[in-house]
Amino acid sequence: MLLSRKWLNEFVPVDADDRTFAEDMTLSGSKVEVTEVEGAEISNVVVGRVVEIKRHENSDHMWICQVDIGEGAPVQIVTGAQNVSQGDLVPVAKHNSTLPGDIHIKKGKLRGEVSDGMLCSYKELGMTDNDWPYSIVDGIFLLESDPDLKSKNLKPGDDIRTAIGLDDHVVEFEITPNRPDCLSVIGLAREAAVTYGKPLTLHDPVVKGGGPGNLPDLLDVETSDPDLCPRYTARMVRNVKIAPSPKWMRDRLRAAGVRPINNIVDITNYVMLEYGQPMHCFDYKYVNGGHITVRNAKPGEEIETLDGANRTLGEEMLVIADEKGPIAVAGVMGGEFSGVYDDTTTIVFESAMFNGPSVRTTAKKLGMRTEASAKFEKGLDPMNTLPAVQRACELVELLGAGEVVDGVIDILHYVPQPR
Repeated sequence: MLLSRKWLNEFVPVDADDRTFAEDMTLSGSKVEVTEVEGAEISNVVVGRVVEIKRHENSDHMWICQVDIGEGAPVQIVTGAQNVSQGDLVPVAKHNSTLPGDIHIKKGKLRGEVSDGMLCSYKELGMTDNDWPYSIVDGIFLLESDPDLKSKNLKPGDDIRTAIGLDDHVVEFEITPNRPDCLSVIGLAREAAVTYGKPLTLHDPVVKGGGPGNLPDLLDVETSDPDLCPRYTARMVRNVKIAPSPKWMRDRLRAAGVRPINNIVDITNYVMLEYGQPMHCFDYKYVNGGHITVRNAKPGEEIETLDGANRTLGEEMLVIADEKGPIAVAGVMGGEFSGVYDDTTTIVFESAMFNGPSVRTTAKKLGMRTEASAKFEKGLDPMNTLPAVQRACELVELLGAGEVVDGVIDILHYVPQPR
């Protein structure tokens, strides 16, 4: 379990350094494997502003840039990138700087012109297309192309790691099978609060609702086996707007080792990390008949899962089915048409509790252990499904990603009693 300390501080502020934090948490029962600092391989890289740009006289594709890096007189940097213009804010690797991959940047000459460093792309900073969806893939990282960075009022000389949020401290925990409650940011925050004797600040999700329609009129859910599915909770969102997630969410997902995809998928992953409750979102138009049944697979039934593979299911496997057949393998992975697409307009959030041994057996037989199945197989708290789906809907409204329909479908077969 990877824990972002920035995210942790939202629930309980801990100012101990990484080594002390690791020792304290390990001694209190939460074993730390390793700690790392994002962007630790980057040094001497700052924000710069291009104040002048002209053609290189000895090259038909290079440019000579005068760049303000907050040190008085501009420095000269030669680049072959074609997307740079006067006034752009860009990452500048100064003389004697380092980049990921043990790359060292030094002053040199390119076609006879001095270059006091290098202008960087986001890939050269060790980041991916998913981290910066608004930026050009092949070219210099134009900082103000991202709306969140544009609003930060960056200035020449700012350290690039702090400027782009690549400075989180990440702690990896070894979570034993008897502590599935710690497979979440909130769970580890609870442990940290006890360890340091500090108050734990939790948040009760608030959902405004008011979207068109009423959920019970649009969706019907039934569960056939209370032991295999003790609880199934669902909500609906209409007029969905698929877009990149805001930077703060992308940063937290990246720190937790999860690749950002789009706002809706990111919300389900974000809630899974925060609450420890796996979620899935179905495109409503592919839920045939508006009817969901949680049942065992029929002999010989097949499903094409999100990874593009056709899988034959056994009778002992639990599936989510509509009126035509399985649309997801319960607790493991959704079917090919159960995801979110560019033309998706209505989604159903699924937040359910599935039997741990059943999920483990299914995942093993299908050879497809996932992040969700790894959590379910350890035995989760069925009382967590409703808060998790409420949090997802709250985030939808916060991000302007759609309109939450009034009504909740919540099938709870029994309330577990503490032993």
